Amino acid sequence: MRKILFHINCLEHGGAERVVSNLANRFAAEGYDVTVAVEWISEVEYPLDDRIDHINIGLTEADEHKSRAAKYLLRIRRLKECIRRVDPDIVIAFAHLAIYRTLMATYRMKVPVLISIRTDPVGHYDSRMDKLFIPRLFPRADGCVFQTEGQREFFAPYLQENSRIILNPLSEKYIGVEPPSSRRKAVVQSGRLVDFKYQHQLIDAFMMVHEKYPDWILEIYGGDSFDGTKEILEERIDRYRAHDFIFLKGDSDSLEVDLNDGGVYAFSSEWEGLPNALMEAMALGLPIVSTDCPCGGPATLITDGVDGLLVPIHDPDALASGMLRLIDDREMAERLGMNARKIVERAHPDIVFKQWADYIEELCDK
Repeated sequence: MRKILFHINCLEHGGAERVVSNLANRFAAEGYDVTVAVEWISEVEYPLDDRIDHINIGLTEADEHKSRAAKYLLRIRRLKECIRRVDPDIVIAFAHLAIYRTLMATYRMKVPVLISIRTDPVGHYDSRMDKLFIPRLFPRADGCVFQTEGQREFFAPYLQENSRIILNPLSEKYIGVEPPSSRRKAVVQSGRLVDFKYQHQLIDAFMMVHEKYPDWILEIYGGDSFDGTKEILEERIDRYRAHDFIFLKGDSDSLEVDLNDGGVYAFSSEWEGLPNALMEAMALGLPIVSTDCPCGGPATLITDGVDGLLVPIHDPDALASGMLRLIDDREMAERLGMNARKIVERAHPDIVFKQWADYIEELCDK
């Protein structure tokens, strides 16, 4: 059975981190020899199967006095040493800096490297450093997994031609959940409290909904990212005097229960990769209105008017109109929700695992 080494910064809660942990656990369960090499290990992380070797190859306290350049070279050297020690059949690198480190560390090593882009390339892969590194490093990758066509189109043809688009695997706990007997008069959202999710505009949009439907509430589930977003949202709620009907619910490990009887699910991001939260809401059969944000994640998942509604970004009026359409026309809302459940046919973990496994075998055989 193949030996796989995943490299990512850490396994703290986040979209790429969740996918790495899910894939690593599934490969381990299927009998693969799996190592996850990270730059640091945190107190709160996605759990890994006991059969997985979870190792920290990052900097130590003694390294902190070194220069920035020295630290960067040291990270690459330790990753190279790790790869030599593990001797994997393939190295899979997730996310920006981990990809660069991996392509540098594996230079002239006879091990295939599979990279995966997990975010909107615009604003994340177009800096001066990126324009220097990408043409020199990315041709070394043996393959690439994208989440959306919009991501793939950003990069040069050599990478597009040697790539796959693979959706994120759904968590099993969101699959097959029974629809609620009735829905609450609640607009719900899930996701970290972080600037690019634009939850402040969701609050602005919901205030327009509340004017027409004062008995509806807004619940936002998600942990604090400590970037100041939580404080901005709290100030917004204070300004609107909305403490009785807008609630920051915090992090939750039972979203499949908390969200399931929501009347509307509203997604407000300015940009995303492929949002797990949106996929999970679809799997639960929630009536959804989402921003059609770059790099095409929501549009990859939702067909407007079939299994959800798509609205422009930076437009609270459009977001409010979408919520109102779903509240006004409950028959349409339930129809869209039932259709949304079909996301399982594309993102079931068995399907996603096979796509990854087949691609890995193809690259290893080359």
